[in-house]
Amino acid sequence: MKRNGLIRDLIRNRQLLVMFMPVAVLLFLFCYMPLSGLIIPFKNFEFNKGIFGSDWAHPLLTNFNYLLTSDVAFRAIRNTILLNILFITVGLIFEVGFALMLNELRNKYFKRITQSITFLPYFISWIVVGVFTYNLLNYETGAVNRFLEMIGIGHVDFYSRAGLWPMILTIALRWKLTGYGTIVYLAALTSIDSSYYEAAAIDGATRWQQIRYISLPMLRPTIIILTLLAIGRIMNADFGMFYAMIGDAYLLFPTTDVIDTLVYRSLRKSGDIGMASAAGFVQSVVAFVLVLSSNYAARKIDKDSAIF
Repeated sequence: MKRNGLIRDLIRNRQLLVMFMPVAVLLFLFCYMPLSGLIIPFKNFEFNKGIFGSDWAHPLLTNFNYLLTSDVAFRAIRNTILLNILFITVGLIFEVGFALMLNELRNKYFKRITQSITFLPYFISWIVVGVFTYNLLNYETGAVNRFLEMIGIGHVDFYSRAGLWPMILTIALRWKLTGYGTIVYLAALTSIDSSYYEAAAIDGATRWQQIRYISLPMLRPTIIILTLLAIGRIMNADFGMFYAMIGDAYLLFPTTDVIDTLVYRSLRKSGDIGMASAAGFVQSVVAFVLVLSSNYAARKIDKDSAIF
């Protein structure tokens, strides 16, 4: 009986199944077939032999030794985690705060213009942002150093002071992504029933009290879900941003060298595919564990705010 029911459902929904077939093929080709590459970290990969023809590494975890024992690799892992924590924290504050500010604007034309202007930097390439940053911070001709010279402070060699770059990278990231990241929060705010605000206004609540007791609690599920997704990427850095902004400026590596740039440099010099794949494998496993654990914690706090 169940088999006959399944056949009837397939016949009844045949148009939908035909529409889904291209998606299923693309999903299989680009999401499931590449999973065969998960064995590369455990092999001495050779291009002429391919993935399955290459010999297994002896010992099996040889490709992981560099990540687990090298001081440079430890520094990259530390920087990746700390910088991502900084980016997530500052990004959450900026994006939620900016969404709340836009939601309070009553002039819809000014609101749309402001949102469009802040959204535009998202489409600017990190290469272009890197060029802008260099022209701003260059020691001799940079606009910032010229301004500092005008007010009598003197030039600052930004490209030799690694301690300044977590802040510089955060500013550049927020300038580029705040408008884009605000969209989801603003959509969540606009979906809140206006009767809540009307009832609060009748009871004498100020705008700040309405934000504190209505807007922010209503945003909490969205904030938790987006934060959980961000935590899942905490071991991955935006390679485009770091390489465009930092490049091979080794003096900045103590605070800006991340796993992605370290693997790229190592791969460029040695061509060790196994080591690069091992780094990606570690990133994926850690991300999987972090998502599960943070989702478990979110479920304990608020069951409806968890992803699954």
